[in-house]
Amino acid sequence: MRYFIELSYNGKEYHGWQNQPNAISVQEVLENSFSILLRQKIAIMGCGRTDTSVHAEQFFAHFDINNELDDDFLYKINSFLPEDIAIRHFFLVDENAHARFDATSRSYEYRIYLGKTPFLLDSTWQIHSKKIDISLMNKAARELNNYTNFKGFSRSNSDVKTYDCKISNAIWKKEDNLLIFYITANRFLRNMVRAIVGTLLDVGLGNKTIEEFKLIIESKNRSKAGASAKAKGLFLTKVEYPFIIKK
Repeated sequence: MRYFIELSYNGKEYHGWQNQPNAISVQEVLENSFSILLRQKIAIMGCGRTDTSVHAEQFFAHFDINNELDDDFLYKINSFLPEDIAIRHFFLVDENAHARFDATSRSYEYRIYLGKTPFLLDSTWQIHSKKIDISLMNKAARELNNYTNFKGFSRSNSDVKTYDCKISNAIWKKEDNLLIFYITANRFLRNMVRAIVGTLLDVGLGNKTIEEFKLIIESKNRSKAGASAKAKGLFLTKVEYPFIIKK
């Protein structure tokens, strides 16, 4: 039988979601913990990848097991896992349901703190400039909806079949000193959100025009885009599935 788990994690201490040969990952910690607790080898498939130091407020994964989980499983596994990983829910799904391939949309937030605070060091990129034109960045962000190929914002060595993504929302909002970029799409390329954020910041700081931003997208050339924003400010916040996925 197949189960989905919904979890959250602080990515500071991890080299991303996916297993790495010489570095600790969220997937590795989960698989080891689940295997020990359930007394059988458990392989866990995530809804996607997050890079080193990227966080997830909502992340889904699935795994297969021979026997049904008891009602105390949530308490037991959370007691077993480190403090920076939390399982929020688990539920039985159809045996063909897939955490990665069945997801219909994903949403990210990129969080920037305008100023300096020691309390958000691990969860925001702190920028001291007061001259960021947020209105201009939102005008540029709206241009993303007019394109589907985002190779120019993808990591150059990505092994993907297509660079097409359908972005349905991209907007900056400011609350006091916190500047947040919200973006939703059916899928994302590796490093895509951080590259978009870095390039939009170039627009907001007056280093690039909106026309130049459009030309970067059309060029499909990563070297023409801005530097990637720091990983610690990026959060995966929502993953959506068809309502029929849950048993």
